[in-house]
Amino acid sequence: MSPTATHKPAAGHVTFLGAGPGDPGLLTLRAVEALSEADVLVADPRVLDVVRQHARAATEAPEITAIDGALGAASHASKLVMASASNGKRVVRAVAGDPGLDGGAAEEMLACAQAGIPFEVVPGVAAAVGVPAYAGVPIGSDVRFIDAASADTRSWSEAGSSDSTLVVSTTLEGVAGNAAELIAAGRKPDTTLSVTVAGTTTRQRTWTATLGTIAAELKATKALPSAEPGQSAIAVVGERTAAERGQLSWFETKPLFGWRVLVPRTKEQAASLSEQLRSYGAVPHEVPTIAVEPPRTPQQMERAVKGLVTGRYEWIAFTSVNAVKAVREKFEEYGLDARAFAGIKVAAVGEQTAKALVEFGVKPDLVPSGEQSAAGLLEDWPPYDPVFDPIDRVFLPRADIATETLVAGLIELGWEVDDVTAYRTVRASPPPAETREAIKGGGFDAVLFTSSSTVRNLVGIAGKPHNVTVIACIGPATAKTAEEHGLRVDVMAPEPSVHALAEALADFGRARRAVAVEAGDPVTRPSERRPGSRRRARG
Repeated sequence: MSPTATHKPAAGHVTFLGAGPGDPGLLTLRAVEALSEADVLVADPRVLDVVRQHARAATEAPEITAIDGALGAASHASKLVMASASNGKRVVRAVAGDPGLDGGAAEEMLACAQAGIPFEVVPGVAAAVGVPAYAGVPIGSDVRFIDAASADTRSWSEAGSSDSTLVVSTTLEGVAGNAAELIAAGRKPDTTLSVTVAGTTTRQRTWTATLGTIAAELKATKALPSAEPGQSAIAVVGERTAAERGQLSWFETKPLFGWRVLVPRTKEQAASLSEQLRSYGAVPHEVPTIAVEPPRTPQQMERAVKGLVTGRYEWIAFTSVNAVKAVREKFEEYGLDARAFAGIKVAAVGEQTAKALVEFGVKPDLVPSGEQSAAGLLEDWPPYDPVFDPIDRVFLPRADIATETLVAGLIELGWEVDDVTAYRTVRASPPPAETREAIKGGGFDAVLFTSSSTVRNLVGIAGKPHNVTVIACIGPATAKTAEEHGLRVDVMAPEPSVHALAEALADFGRARRAVAVEAGDPVTRPSERRPGSRRRARG
């Protein structure tokens, strides 16, 4: 039998993969490909969340093991990698940073070579390079790298007598001692340095001082002793650090950097919104407030879908992503695909619904040019013309919530409407206790309300957001509902779309940051404000 593309070699294979310093976006294309092919994933805990999501894309879920830093962990990792590969499995061994700079990974590579097990190395972004780039600290070409954990007296002496930029991999509590070593070796106490922890993640924080003042700076800003014991840090020592960081700090100056933003929507609907929030530096936290269930009596929906195939309709109008999903699922149940829409005009209420249709293989004929709502759809909907429209009927798959505005408007334009319940919306289950406490206790910096129902349902299942939380609403009706629940609306989208809402929140964060910088105050997140009296809705 000739081998196929899915045939696995008897000896297995090992990929030593660098997962970078923390930002999932720094994984290489080859790394993502290797993870999707893995039978076994052995990962350092620091990068497990970064790589696990791509490993789950495999045809069959891989065996996943996290190797912590406990005594004997390296030996256990090596044995696990070797045993799995010897059994014909494709193993991915994921480490933080770059595998070429990881001593344990080097030992495992050697073991594979000696055992005749084929392996490859997928380089990753080393923390010593990636973290300064995210901190806005250029290191240039004349640079010396030092690992403080293994550096000896000679290493510090050579670094102290050099004029090169130094990049020191260390711990936050070890920085002051490292600075003292460099001063003792000849570096001037007024030499600038920057120290960054949690680099390339939204928890990143950077301090700028001098070799002589860094200990006092970390104490004054309460970085110590509040830091986690052994918290990794990257220190950059060089004359250009302070001046250029002020202009090149692109990551920590994002408008919503580090903000925890609550997104109370269904998970499918929240995906694109969360992606946009991440681009602004935020940490989105998705809490479903609405669950979608099939209609109690499916017969009406079944008749309507059959009517699509038999030519009963001239138009089909989708008013939500969930309506697209409901019709698509019914199509799949009957063995149909997007070709069944041939000859039927398709309308979508807005850009997200249109995107869901395109993913289904259907390009909508009508999307509102103005407001993305039922009213906006009616503005652009053509009146029924018996000369050009052979059929006068519209299929409107919707939620169990009434759509009188759209139905009445279509009838006024001369159309007959089959108003069909395609799915039901019910209040979701309450989120975990930790999330509920964060909502009521001010643990979130902002919450985005995309409809009146998200306001009512979130308050119903989780409680009222704390007074320090920034409230952002998609439009006047949603804002009115928020105020009726005792919330003050801080941000309102200029137009009723989720992308405009996220952009409006980013503008709010940008303006808030500018005020702090101009006043010479530290830039803080809303949740870091001291709690005051509970704010009231505007009268």
